[in-house]
Amino acid sequence: MLLLCSLILINGILVVNLAKAQIDYWLLAAVGVLIVLWFAVHYNIRRTMQGDVLLVPLALLLSAIGLIMILRLKPNLFFTQLTWNLLGLIAFMATVHFCRKLEKLADYKYLAGVLGVGLLLAAAIFGVEIGGNKNWIILGPVRFQPAEFAKLFIILFLAAYLTERREVLTYATRKYGLFMFPHLRFTAPLFAIWGITMVMLVLQRDLGSALLYFGTTLAMIYLASGRIRYVLQGMLLFIAGASVCYFLFPHVKVRVDIWLNPWSDPSGKAYQIVQSLFAMGSGGVLGSGLTYGFPGFIPEVHTDFVFAAIGEELGFLGAAAVLLTYMLLLYRAFRIAICAQSAFQQLTVGGLAIFLGLQTLLIIGGVTKFLPLTGVTLPFISYGGSSLISNFILLGILFAASEPGAYDA
Repeated sequence: MLLLCSLILINGILVVNLAKAQIDYWLLAAVGVLIVLWFAVHYNIRRTMQGDVLLVPLALLLSAIGLIMILRLKPNLFFTQLTWNLLGLIAFMATVHFCRKLEKLADYKYLAGVLGVGLLLAAAIFGVEIGGNKNWIILGPVRFQPAEFAKLFIILFLAAYLTERREVLTYATRKYGLFMFPHLRFTAPLFAIWGITMVMLVLQRDLGSALLYFGTTLAMIYLASGRIRYVLQGMLLFIAGASVCYFLFPHVKVRVDIWLNPWSDPSGKAYQIVQSLFAMGSGGVLGSGLTYGFPGFIPEVHTDFVFAAIGEELGFLGAAAVLLTYMLLLYRAFRIAICAQSAFQQLTVGGLAIFLGLQTLLIIGGVTKFLPLTGVTLPFISYGGSSLISNFILLGILFAASEPGAYDA
């Protein structure tokens, strides 16, 4: 599979180069270094660990497609993205070895929760607004999104706390009006961390991340308790909160309006989504071919709308291949959760898998007008260092959690 990823990456790079009637040998050399590192990482983890062997090739296949699309769409950003890939692999290796005893992290659940909230608070205080969201911190030449790393700490806190309170969530409930929850003294830390997180994200106007955190928290509570009423109550709260946000935040109202009817302003506020729909529609089954489409008409195509570029130039088959890769990656992640040897491990892996799957659903749903636009990135493919490195760390936790059991294909 790694050999296949390498061939896909090299072939894509050559196609883009040949379309310009020249071959950049420095670029090919850099890609060669990345491929060598792929095999070095794979050899190291296979020699020292017995984790799920499919996780890394699946993620690298997605990152290879991402590199090809970045070179096609924004050639000046290719080396930056490649550097983020290299750093992501290093972060993956460090995480794999650090998290081999995942259970020990449960002892630091409150520290994880404070760190997660602290990262979001740092963005709210010191952050700058880019693309309508105040969720970026700039340190000299480097800029990053703290929310991408905060998700890891928040999920670790939720997993540890819900493991401790599993029986309380399942059996000890009290009625508060129309809602039923466990006694407040059992759930106060959970609601405090989650509530502060939501407030920080709303203040930053990063409502896409807020939706991700909300959905992940709700799903993890269901995993811990098995009670569907928590999901139904959460959905009622979500509908109420979404309605309030629609009237309070103009950019939320705009996104909902252009989702309902993008043709009301196709050359203005809905220009991005309209161009995305045209691009994917023109791709057909086989696509226009790499470098033969016109994805440049879509603003920010290399970040939020990279899936539209894939749909146009690689067609339905290429887009379906990307979706199937995500499905396989999520299937392996949930398989790890099912086979986990402890409740904490199960909730941690399940929470990470839910977050990854929900993020993929939200961005692809937004690009195809199935859902309103949220501004989140497509994992492993979209341009961006914060997202890429945090997802490689997430992958490292999944791989470390899979080690106790060797899987059959």
